[in-house]
Amino acid sequence: MQTTGQAGPQRLPGISHVIAVGSGKGGVGKSTVAVNLALALRDRGAAVGLVDADILGPSVPVMLGLPVGAPPEVTEDGRVVPAERHGLKVISMGMLTGDDNPAILRGPMVGKYLSMFVAGVVWGQLDYLIVDLPPGTGDIQLSLAQSVPLSGAVIVTTPQLVSLKIARRGLRMFEAVKVPVLGLIENMSTFTCPNCGHATDVFSHGGGERMARELGVPFLGAIPLDADIVEGGDTGRPIVLDRPASAAAGAYRALAERVAGAMAGTSAPAVGAFTWTWADDEGAPAWSDAAPAASGGAATPAGIRKRDARTLQIRWEDGVVQDFDVRDLRLACRCALCVHETSGAPLLDPATVRLDVAPRALSSIGNYAVGVAWSDGHGSGIYAYDALRALGERAAAVSSENV
Repeated sequence: MQTTGQAGPQRLPGISHVIAVGSGKGGVGKSTVAVNLALALRDRGAAVGLVDADILGPSVPVMLGLPVGAPPEVTEDGRVVPAERHGLKVISMGMLTGDDNPAILRGPMVGKYLSMFVAGVVWGQLDYLIVDLPPGTGDIQLSLAQSVPLSGAVIVTTPQLVSLKIARRGLRMFEAVKVPVLGLIENMSTFTCPNCGHATDVFSHGGGERMARELGVPFLGAIPLDADIVEGGDTGRPIVLDRPASAAAGAYRALAERVAGAMAGTSAPAVGAFTWTWADDEGAPAWSDAAPAASGGAATPAGIRKRDARTLQIRWEDGVVQDFDVRDLRLACRCALCVHETSGAPLLDPATVRLDVAPRALSSIGNYAVGVAWSDGHGSGIYAYDALRALGERAAAVSSENV
């Protein structure tokens, strides 16, 4: 089954939608949700892949009954062939290391493995690639948002207050990098005794739905606290597969239905993924003189182009067109080499920037920014779209005052 929604930026050819499953906190059952969501989407007829992005603490192989310490095959061109289990294509660090062998890696190496697990795998044609993230809002989450065209994110929480507070941070992180939040899942909700039928709210109840309402995001449903879910994960037979008639499996199928529905209503950003050389305009992103759809808001670009050799032009989704002098952009760089990270004091001396400085190459950074490599050798500048919009508005205000 191919989904009806338009695919996101095609940095991953053949994959219609990449969906992150995350939370700000560990211990909320996020991996269990990711595995059962993937299987429930597969049961709807979709082609599904699963990335265990918890590089340092992988758990997906156990949940799917995959052998650990059995490295996958590698093609002649160096790409990894994913394992296949229960109709899913899967990659995990747990397939490369044994149970007792920890992955002791620094941040850059973690990022390299994540890149390999997503872009360096022979996925083939997929409707959905589910990415099970580790807890937190650190390097892996940011690297994924910057390098992969995420269609959306699902946030997992338990009903208790401490989990909800941290899940809120995870949700805000995805909003900050312009990844659509598909909704919130309340995991480990009400426990119903299998013997007497009495319902008990072990971790409270309803907090996820209340938070979704407060934050204005969809509530995707509640997954019950069920011993069979735990047993299925421990034995490599997830509950959607092993007990399809159970209430918990039904909750996962309802979750899959809502996620698929959300994806069917999405469309690709007007400006997709691009790597663009300024001098010859090769690889330039999309531009249209037609009125934009106005679906993404004031800080979402509907088109980006080189108006002339010294001017970058952006048309925003709300119809506003702004021109940016490229030297002004160079001077506005907010990277750690140009602005002190703690104090915010400028480190870049404008007198050291040549008048003829120009971009060498520009590239999209996830859904939220553009990166620029400059002719003076500077290459660490990331310009968030909301910062660009604000910069253009300030320039317009100064211009009107001088008239």
